[in-house]
Amino acid sequence: MDTHKIFGLIGYPLGHSFSCGFFNDKFAAEGIDARYINFEIPSVTELKEVLDDHPGLSGLNVTIPYKEKVIPYLDRLDPEAEAIGAVNVIKIIRDDPDDEDDYELVGYNSDVVGFRDSISPLITPQRTKALILGTGGAAKAVRQGLKSLGVESVYVSRSPRRGMLSYDDLTPEVMASRKVIVNTTTLGMYSSGDSFPPIPYGLLCPDHLLYDLIYNPDTTAFMRKGAEHGAEVKNGLEMLLLQAFESWRIWNM
Repeated sequence: MDTHKIFGLIGYPLGHSFSCGFFNDKFAAEGIDARYINFEIPSVTELKEVLDDHPGLSGLNVTIPYKEKVIPYLDRLDPEAEAIGAVNVIKIIRDDPDDEDDYELVGYNSDVVGFRDSISPLITPQRTKALILGTGGAAKAVRQGLKSLGVESVYVSRSPRRGMLSYDDLTPEVMASRKVIVNTTTLGMYSSGDSFPPIPYGLLCPDHLLYDLIYNPDTTAFMRKGAEHGAEVKNGLEMLLLQAFESWRIWNM
């Protein structure tokens, strides 16, 4: 790798970020002459400024709330990212290293790989249908990952649109037929206190799997309440690690 390469993360806020420490530790451990920077930008319109101020920038991760909003600022999308409608990895291709303004921004989605590979060992014959709590960029990647595993899913939203469910729609029949429940909302994140999605936890059983994309705290209220009713639970740390590995592969392919 060329020296002085820079990678980073755009989002707002970034107090919860795992990526900065992970990648800088990786660079130090493997002798890679690069650094990773958090770019906490209050508007996605500041992406151009980040690129102009850091001509050595070779790749970016994208987190809340810009996984969908960043797409109009990119030159093209990987087919899977285009199908999902959300981007969490940007590869910056520079054909002329001496021309700081000559670059192409290509969007990818490594969330789908991280989620799919993380949840795959937990999919059983009883877990063929899922509820996805939330409708943002991460939810779209989750849906694609579940689809690749043969698991049919439906979104659950406080403000449902056609083809979605509301939390009031989670009847005993729905809960009995959909044994995988994935939380893609921020409810339960370290900054939101002990909050949790309002699903009917009393209808859970040991066949249910509750997967929370949140990894800080380790055990969210969503997971805790699921475990109290015998459900299997898992947080998003492994997904985060797997998507980080995939980000690195994309930047270097």
